[in-house]
Amino acid sequence: MKVDEIFRSIQGEGLNQGRPCTFVRFAGCNLDCSWCDTRRARSGGEEMDRDAILARVREMGGRYVCITGGEPLLQGLPLLSLVRDLFSAGYLIDIETNGTIEFSGYQPYASICMDVKCPSSGEGSDLSLLTLLSDRDAAKFVVADRADCEYAARVMQTHPHRGQVFFSPVEGADPLEIARFLIREDLPARLQLQIHKVIGVN
Repeated sequence: MKVDEIFRSIQGEGLNQGRPCTFVRFAGCNLDCSWCDTRRARSGGEEMDRDAILARVREMGGRYVCITGGEPLLQGLPLLSLVRDLFSAGYLIDIETNGTIEFSGYQPYASICMDVKCPSSGEGSDLSLLTLLSDRDAAKFVVADRADCEYAARVMQTHPHRGQVFFSPVEGADPLEIARFLIREDLPARLQLQIHKVIGVN
C-alpha cells in the first residue's frame, strides 16, 4: 500500500472532532479538487505492507485511527485487511472517502465519512452511495459559497440517508455566510470548522 504519512494529532472534523487521533494518510487520488489541501498525497507515497503500518500505528499510541488520503479506498483489498486487523485489535476507526468508490465492505469495522463533492471542487461524487450511510456514518459537504450550500441542500433532499451531515467551509470561505444559510433553511446539518487549522496543528 502507498502511504503518504502516519502521524498523531487532533481530529479536526467529522464525528470525532477534537479527539486525539492517529492518522494513516494514503497516497493516490482519483479526483483533483480545486481546493485540495493535501495535494502532495495525490501521488507518490512510501510502499508499506499491512504489518509495517500496524507496527507504526502501535508505536504512535492511542486507540483511535483515521484512515484518509488522497483516496484511501484505492488501496483495495489490502486496506480492507488492515482495517479488519485494526478493528480486531480494538481500535476505533474512521475512514474518510470522496464518495466515488463503494464502501459497504468497510462499514462493519469503521465509521465512514463521505466527502460529497460540491460544484466549487470541480469534481463529483457518486450520490447513490449516500443511501449506504448508517447512523454511525457521516456526509460532509465542503462548501465555498452559496451555490455550494444550495447544491448540498438539494442533495440532502433528494438522497436521504441516516448519517449525520456537516457543512465544512473551504479555507478562506466566510463561515458566517454558511451559518446564516443553515439557519435560514433550518437544515438538519451542522456547521463544522476544521479545528486543527484553527489551532495550528497538522
